Amino acid sequence: MKKPARYKFRLYIAGDAPNSTLAEANLRRLCDEYLPGRHQIEIIDVLSESRRALEDGVFLTPMLVKLFPLPVRNIIGSLDNHNYTLQALGISRHSL
Repeated sequence: MKKPARYKFRLYIAGDAPNSTLAEANLRRLCDEYLPGRHQIEIIDVLSESRRALEDGVFLTPMLVKLFPLPVRNIIGSLDNHNYTLQALGISRHSL
């Protein structure tokens, strides 16, 4: 039987801006529900790590990057449409 994939996410936020706070909460909720024990989330605050954000090509926040499994995918916004977010990340409710 194939071992379920582990997911790695990087979320770029702008401090405690409302959309950033909402995006982080929504991502954590989705991961807890659909990827329990199979995810890693890295949070990058562009206000304190502006150089890194520029090097990574981040100009809008919040921005979620799914790093693994491939393909890499980016989503901009608060991630409040869970169906869209799951689809954009390539996470199928039926294959979990």
